[in-house]
Order: sequence, then structure tokens, then C-alpha cells
Amino acid sequence: MEESRLPSSLHDAVIPDLPPTAYYIPNFITAAEEVQLLNKINNVPLPLWHHLSRRRLQAYPSILTPSNVLLTAPLPDWLSSPIVPRLLSIHVDSTNSTNIFSDSPHASPNHVLVNEYTAGQGIFPHEDGSAYHPVVATVSIGSATVLDVNAKTKGEKGEEESKWRILQERRSLLISTEKMYTDCLHGIEASMFDEELNKESIVNWKLLGCPEAFEKGRYERETRISLTFRDVLQVKSLGKGLGFLRKGGCG
Repeated sequence: MEESRLPSSLHDAVIPDLPPTAYYIPNFITAAEEVQLLNKINNVPLPLWHHLSRRRLQAYPSILTPSNVLLTAPLPDWLSSPIVPRLLSIHVDSTNSTNIFSDSPHASPNHVLVNEYTAGQGIFPHEDGSAYHPVVATVSIGSATVLDVNAKTKGEKGEEESKWRILQERRSLLISTEKMYTDCLHGIEASMFDEELNKESIVNWKLLGCPEAFEKGRYERETRISLTFRDVLQVKSLGKGLGFLRKGGCG
């Protein structure tokens, strides 16, 4: 049976030459698990898709309220297992048993965005923001893509802006935390292809599971799904979250 490949600790998955800290793990899920996830995602009822100007997404267990509060509910089993237990099983380093979400308020991700990017679609540089504990774990399925990262603050006059490119393979896991979360923007260029793929331009080249697949320096994108796992800081029970409805009315 095919198995995922996990490092002994996140220390072995640190992406070099980036602000602290980003981790990259290829083959985090198996090909069979990828197929199961794609089948589930592509067969949900159409109303579960939220259509944005440049892409569509699903939110589990729900979208956040306008004040960035999550109405608490469990993640669906097909989405949380095996990803969340596997993610929490990886120690930050070999000297202790903490994982990347050990210090988050709920000690585990409680929210997942399922973003669909068809070939040619991208997303402008952005940050994940203060609604979440500063850790984001993204599993890529369906296609590879290049994530463009740049520092929010520019260097001194005359200095070039700090920019990096991370190649996210199918079935890989990318984790961003600390300054990579708070001090950087990330986005995806709207393009049918990713080009100039080589060890000089891709910061995680040595961590790739199959660099040979990109040895021609060019990759034609297919439809990619990103599964973004985060811990929302503010949560409320459904009853409390709907209190504003009970207070409404015409009187």
C-alpha cells in the first residue's frame, strides 16, 4: 500500500533562504487520498461553492462572520482525516513533542478553505490576516503551481524588493508561520504555465519530491485545489452566533 512520506521533524523540512519560517513536505498525502479528496470536492452540491471574481471556494465548517468569528462546528471527516492527524503528528523538532499548532488557541486547525484555481487563474498578493493564529498549512491537489512571496516592507532606496518563488507540487504540504506569515505577502500569477523552474529560482528545489518532473523548466498548469488549514481565533457556538437574528425585527 502506498504511504505518505513524512520527515522525522519539521526541522528537516525548513525552506532555506526565506524569512522564518516556512516548511515544505512533498507527498504529504498519497495519490489515492488525492483522488478521494478531489471526488468529494467536485461532487458537493453547487450551493456550497462561493463564487468570487477570479475563482470559487468552499469553506468548512462555514465562512467567517463579518467580524471574523467562526460559528464552531466540527470539520467534515473526509476533510480532516487523514490530513489533520497527520499534520499534528509531525514534531517541530526532535527535542520535544510539540507540533505546529501546539501553541494555537484550539491546538488544531478548526477552519479549511477549499480554493479552486483553473489553469490561467491566480490570486493577487495578499496576507492571511489577524483572524487566524499565525500558522497556515496548505495541501495542494490536482496540479502544481508556483507561489510568489515578497516582503511587505521594501528595502532601502536602491535595494531590490525581496522576492521568492516556492514550487508547490501535487499532494505537497506547505506551512508558513512567524515572519513568513506576518511580514510577507503571497500570491499566484495568472498564467497557463509556470516557467523558469530551476534550482536557482525555486527556493525549495532541494526539498521537491520529484524535481525531474520540472527539469525542462516549464510546467503546464491544470486545475489545482488548495486546502488551507488554519485556526480561527474567535469562535462562538451556533446559538450565540445567531443571536443577532433573534434581536432583529421591525419594532
